[in-house]
Amino acid sequence: MNPVTGLRPRASLGRVLDDLGATLLDLVAGDVDGTPEIGGVVIHDPMDAPVLPGGALVLGVGVDTPARVVDLLGVLGEQRAAGLVVRGPVQPTDAVADAVAATGVALLALSPGAPWAHLASMLRSLLAEGDLAVGGAESLGGLPSGDLFAVANAIASLLDAPVTIEDRSSRVLAFSGRQDEADPSRVETILGRQVPERYARALAEQGVFRDLHRSDRPVFVTPIPMDGDTFTRPRVAVAVRAGDEVLGSIWAAVPGPLSEERTEALCDAAKLVALHLLRVRAGADVQRRLRADLLSTALEGGVRAREALDRLGLGGQQLMVLGVAVAGSDVGDGDTDDAVVAHERERLSDAFAVHLGAVHPKAAAALIGGVAYGLVPAPGAGGAEERAVRIGREFLDRVGDRRGGVVGVGPAAGDVAALARSRQCVDRALRVLRDEHGQRDRDGARRVARLADVHFEALVLEMRDLMAARGERPEGALARLAAYDAQHRTNLVETLQAWLEAFGDVVAAAEALFVHPNTFRYRLRRVAEVGEMDLADPDVRFGALLQLRLVPPGAAGTDAEEG
Repeated sequence: MNPVTGLRPRASLGRVLDDLGATLLDLVAGDVDGTPEIGGVVIHDPMDAPVLPGGALVLGVGVDTPARVVDLLGVLGEQRAAGLVVRGPVQPTDAVADAVAATGVALLALSPGAPWAHLASMLRSLLAEGDLAVGGAESLGGLPSGDLFAVANAIASLLDAPVTIEDRSSRVLAFSGRQDEADPSRVETILGRQVPERYARALAEQGVFRDLHRSDRPVFVTPIPMDGDTFTRPRVAVAVRAGDEVLGSIWAAVPGPLSEERTEALCDAAKLVALHLLRVRAGADVQRRLRADLLSTALEGGVRAREALDRLGLGGQQLMVLGVAVAGSDVGDGDTDDAVVAHERERLSDAFAVHLGAVHPKAAAALIGGVAYGLVPAPGAGGAEERAVRIGREFLDRVGDRRGGVVGVGPAAGDVAALARSRQCVDRALRVLRDEHGQRDRDGARRVARLADVHFEALVLEMRDLMAARGERPEGALARLAAYDAQHRTNLVETLQAWLEAFGDVVAAAEALFVHPNTFRYRLRRVAEVGEMDLADPDVRFGALLQLRLVPPGAAGTDAEEG
């Protein structure tokens, strides 16, 4: 225990149970005070055993029998893990108790109905020691800076009521003890980390959120009918503000209206919570910028790349390189669209960082420019690219099509020079994927690719860049056809392109342009006459198709018309 604050060390199982116990977690067996300091939160994957940091707290998703618990405890004991969490209820058999005693790994149970993702997020928030880049003694209001769970417990003591601290979207950031004294709606809020929709709708209908955001004084919420004849306990809530900005809110389940003294105490607590939330935000921004700088330095492959990798904890190992971008978002249509794209990039980058963190505890991700790059240690000697592709697909499946993300995958890199080359491959693959999403229907465009998958398309785009830099315009037959189309309002360039892309199949090309085959044959003869082309010559056909690839037909017509 800390003699000043009365709190256990933040990165300990005892502290986890103090803050998340009774609502999310229960101790099944083990001595939480004798376990090592928690070094990270890792999701167990029986198909691909993750590398564990020292003192890992392992989330045993799908470990559902005593025999499997015993087997996993044995493995975790060899790797000096701190604890194992499995879905409750847990059968505390003699074999389980013996395994806990033999390995020293504490066994905890996750409450039924609580999502694993919610637990992982809460644990990482609770154990984020050092994220604020401040000394351990720094405090706000006598409480550790940024420690919202400690703040929630302190407010609960002042009000003699269970408390939650929520963000602007009614997502739970932290909660106090004694939540079992509240009603089922509060328990559901804690388990789901979000105010239940039916309860939020009832609050909105009563105008609670409106009153909350308009006032800096507490709002009393009368009991709300829920299922059957049950009612919620009364609530008192106050907005947490920084100037005119609402950062979140504090909610307490109370027996009735607060006294004047406790009302003032809650108002003062809201000011303290605002300081902590601002400190968390500032610390997160600093941490994000530092991580982005280190990752950018490592990917550039310069003289400081090795040092940057060491500071990220990724030095001396083979790495998989991935990049995530918002499809078709190189340029917005004005300030509003640019802001929307920037916000979407940040959200996609944050989601990508969380996803990679679940894949490997040492994975690093950061938004650099318009791309969220990720580095993941590559286990084993082979198959790294295939595994990276699988990671990218799993990420896109989780975020869904609404985000419109695309993923580029680079070759595995074993040194800083290879890392820079791999990043270049990622960038080239991403450019092709974004171009495809800009040119095709979304269902027909690829979303994950290695450079090897899109090498030809990448070369074409780069050759277009070269032609544009030189100011190249269509020459020869293509220029003559484009000029004729512009003067006579015909479509000979389109006819030539359709025929070439159909490998000379007149029927297929005619169907692509929705014309009769005889009409198409007439147009094709005009192509040969006007363009002065021998369409039987393979070199002529190749040259024409290459020009059409490098200069789109519309650009060709415009250039010819301007000339």
